[in-house]
Amino acid sequence: MRSVLLALLAKESAHGYELKQALEQTFGPAYPSPNIGQIYVTLGRLEKDGLVRGEDVTQSNRPNKRVYELTPAGREAVAEWLDARSEGPRLRSEFFTKLALVPLTGAADRMTLINRQRRHCLNLMRGLSQPGQPAQGGNPIASLLVEGARLHLQADLEWLERCQEALT
Repeated sequence: MRSVLLALLAKESAHGYELKQALEQTFGPAYPSPNIGQIYVTLGRLEKDGLVRGEDVTQSNRPNKRVYELTPAGREAVAEWLDARSEGPRLRSEFFTKLALVPLTGAADRMTLINRQRRHCLNLMRGLSQPGQPAQGGNPIASLLVEGARLHLQADLEWLERCQEALT
């Protein structure tokens, strides 16, 4: 959340609720809506770390709001975050760990785990395909987010088939 908020503040100063709205507008309903409390806690930590500077702004007929802007250190942190490589393939998967260790437990068998995981992936995929669900409304970022999730789920389903073939 830290880097995301810093990136949003790189465009312009904002208060917490504006940042929440910007996240929702950018990513659409496919992306979990951020908790406003988490946003303000994170902004407080960023301010403490010297990456943002907050200023109280007086409003007529409303409570004051705290508007945040990036400091030079915050701009540098955004640039470093954007320049850093993103996470690669998942080599540590909780499901795969379960699959590898289940014979030692005697609590279940590999096919039970594979079938349960397959049903879970299919349910997630159906959730992405339901009318009125994310990626509707012409938001290209939200559409790409949902498309990426579908492609990952398809790859997971193909991998589960390979697991079944190799382990039975």
